[in-house]
Order: sequence, then structure tokens, then C-alpha cells
Amino acid sequence: MILYDCHMHTDYSDDSTEKMEEQVKGSIEKGLKGICITDHMDYEFPDSEKYNLKFEYDIDRNYREIDDLRTIYKDIEIMKGVEIGLRNEPGTAERTTARYKELLKRSDIDFVIGSTHCLEYCDPYRAEYWQGRTVKEGLRTFFLATLENIRANDYVDSIGHLDYAARYARRSSTQRGVFDGRDDYIEGDNADVVDEILRFIVGHGIALEINSAGLKYGLGYAHPRGWILKRYKELGGEMITVGADAHKRIHIAYGFDEVAKILSDCGFKYYTVFRGRKPHMYHID
Repeated sequence: MILYDCHMHTDYSDDSTEKMEEQVKGSIEKGLKGICITDHMDYEFPDSEKYNLKFEYDIDRNYREIDDLRTIYKDIEIMKGVEIGLRNEPGTAERTTARYKELLKRSDIDFVIGSTHCLEYCDPYRAEYWQGRTVKEGLRTFFLATLENIRANDYVDSIGHLDYAARYARRSSTQRGVFDGRDDYIEGDNADVVDEILRFIVGHGIALEINSAGLKYGLGYAHPRGWILKRYKELGGEMITVGADAHKRIHIAYGFDEVAKILSDCGFKYYTVFRGRKPHMYHID
């Protein structure tokens, strides 16, 4: 059983309308012992005006609200986190990394997720990213960008949804409703670059997240796929953080029973919760 959901969004994130208090109430209803609020801080998000998605917020106000909720809801632990969007485009990468390092100097952060949401000034959620690319090619480009990102941002605590791009893989930019990540993304795809990523995070004490959003989206797997989790274990990786990536109350702790089974089948006995940027291990009952 997994009793901590450490990847969750509220209306501080531009892609969520859920109030923070509703996320807390929903987590209590699910019987969780603790949660971490990890709203999106995605500096220089491309086409932010076009899509009305800036992904920047007042983190001081966010954390003050967490403090207020802690005084009201004492039967659940509410931790302060942030999900930062890592970038590898020349110029953008250097500027955003400097801004993140400045942001993370504050002492009250419990947990930092580092995620690749954009590359080539495009979110793989957008169909144009997949124009002229097979799923394997699109994922390789994404994984290579992720490798660059974590090498330049090795101060994060966990790598979020490592194969995020597979969630939106498409055969054609004109087939906006056709998702191929469940079929065309097979075991071992781009294993060489995935290995480099995993070796780096193991060597630098960075955790790997298992993100159940893939189950929510009907892909048939959590992020990342099982073979990546197994390889992480083979390489000596032990720290696994768990999050449902809930943008709505109904998705809190989504599929956590299945996540627990996936982790057990991959040989993991514990999952990891960060407090004050320090890892704490919990047994998967």
C-alpha cells in the first residue's frame, strides 16, 4: 500500500482549476497519510500567450496557503513541493537553470521534481512535435533532451514521468485523436540513452518517479514503463517517488494499488518521500 501522493497540482498550475483545499480534502478521503503539492513552475514555457499557459505562479502565496491548511487539517501531512520544467534549448536552458537555482535557495521546500515538458520550443503534447517522426524517433529526441536536462540540473530530487512524451505519441499531426504510445512504444526502445539517464541519476543520488497518469490515460502502463523501472533497479537505483500527477480531486492516488504491484514485481520493497529535500523510505505493504 502506498500512502503518500507526492505529485499533485492545484489552481496555481495553469492546467488545473482544483483548489488546494479540495486536493487536501480529497487526499484525506482516500486515506492518505501525506501529500506534496508540486505545482508547475515552467519558466519560459513556449507560446504561453497563444495557449494561455504561462506555468509560473507566486510560490510564496502557494506556501502560505499550505501553512494555513496545515493548521486546519492536522490528520494529514502536507508538504511543500514544486515541479520545475527543464529545458535544453541554447540560451533558454542557461537562463531557466539560473532562475531555478535561485528559486530553490529557499529553505522551506520539501521536494523538487525535475521534468522535461518541452523541447525544440514545443510540448510533445502538441501534435506538431510528432510531424514527420515515428514514435521511436520522437521518444529518442525526448530522451536525449532529458539526459541533457538532468546533467545540467542535477540538484533536483526526482525525475518526473521519464517517458512523458509517450503519453502523446501520434502517427500524424493531422490525427489529433490518435495516440500510439500504448502500441508503438515497446520494451527496449532507445535503451542506450535510457541507460545513460538511469546511470546518471543513480550516480548522483536522484530519485526516479513512478507516475500513475499513464494508467489514467489508458496507456496500460505507468510512467515510466516497467522495463525502465527494472533497469533502474539493476543499476542500483533504490529511490522511487510516487505520484498520481492529479490535476483534479478525483485523480488523487489514482491506480496506487496497481503501482504498488508494479514496483513489487520490479523488485522494489520501498518507496521514497522527501522532507526538507531529504529522502525517507517507506515499505510497500
